[in-house]
Amino acid sequence: MRYKRSWLSVIFDTFNYLFLGLFACSTILPFLYVLACSFSSEKEILERPFYIIPRKIQLTAYEYIFSSPTLPRAFLISIFVTVAGAATAMFFTLTLAYPLSKKNLVGRNFLLALISFTLVFGGGMIPTFLVIKNLGFINKFWALILPGAISTWNLLVVKNFFQEIPQEMEDSARVDGCSALGTFLKIVLPLSMPVIATFTLFYAVGYWNDYRSSLLYMTDNKKWPLQLVLRQIVLMAAGNIDGATFDEAYTQPPLEGSKNAVIIFGTVPILLVYPFLQKHFVKGIMIGAIKG
Repeated sequence: MRYKRSWLSVIFDTFNYLFLGLFACSTILPFLYVLACSFSSEKEILERPFYIIPRKIQLTAYEYIFSSPTLPRAFLISIFVTVAGAATAMFFTLTLAYPLSKKNLVGRNFLLALISFTLVFGGGMIPTFLVIKNLGFINKFWALILPGAISTWNLLVVKNFFQEIPQEMEDSARVDGCSALGTFLKIVLPLSMPVIATFTLFYAVGYWNDYRSSLLYMTDNKKWPLQLVLRQIVLMAAGNIDGATFDEAYTQPPLEGSKNAVIIFGTVPILLVYPFLQKHFVKGIMIGAIKG
C-alpha cells in the first residue's frame, strides 16, 4: 500500500532540500572559485570577480610554487608530523581514557577534575614556549608533536565511549584468563574502531593545519611544515615580507594565482583522507557524546 503524504510534509521536505542545497553550494562554490583561480592567469583573476571555469587553463602558479624544493620538502615534513602526531595523540588518549572509564579506579574523580580544569584554563603561549625551550625542543619535530599530543575534549568523549562498552564482555575475557592489557587490546580496541577512526581524523586535521607551533618553535626554515611555507608564500604574494628572507629560489613575488594554488595544495591532501574514514565518522561522532 502506497503511503499518501500530506501537503505539509511535501512543503517541509521541499524546503529542507532547498535549504540543504543552498548550504552545500555556499560551501563548495568558494572552493571551486579558488581552484579555478589557481589555473587562471593574473589578468583573468583581476578582471573577473567570480567564476568556476577559467577561460584558459594555465599552470603558471603551480610551476612557480614548485620552482623550489622547499614546498615538496615541507609537504613530506607535514606528512611525517601529521602521522606521528596523530599516532602519538591517539596512544595517549586511548591509554588514559580507558582507565578513567573504570569507576573503581582510585583517585578517578580527582584526575577527572584536573583534566577538566584544562578545558577552562590553559598555560598560555609564553609558559608553553618556555617549557619547550627548556626541554631543548626548539628546531626539533617534538615541538610540533608533543604540545598537541592530547585533547581534553577528545579524551572525555573517548572515556564516555569506553564506559558504554558492556562490562560483561570484559569480565568474560578475564574469566578466560585474559589480562587487563589483553582485554584492552583484544576486546576494547576492536569494538572502538569508529571512535578511533573519528578522533584519529580530528587529530590529523589539527596537526596538518597547525602553523603556529612551527612559527614559534622552528627557526630553521628547512624544517618548516607545509602550512607555514604556504603562509609565507601568501605573505610574499601580498608583499608583506621579502622573498629573500624565505627562500632564495623564489626570486620574485608569486603571481596572484599562486596564493590560490598553495591553498589548494594545502587542502586537497587532507580532504582525500575523509572518504576512507567516512563509514566510521558519523557513528564515531555520536557514540560517547551522550552520557557523561
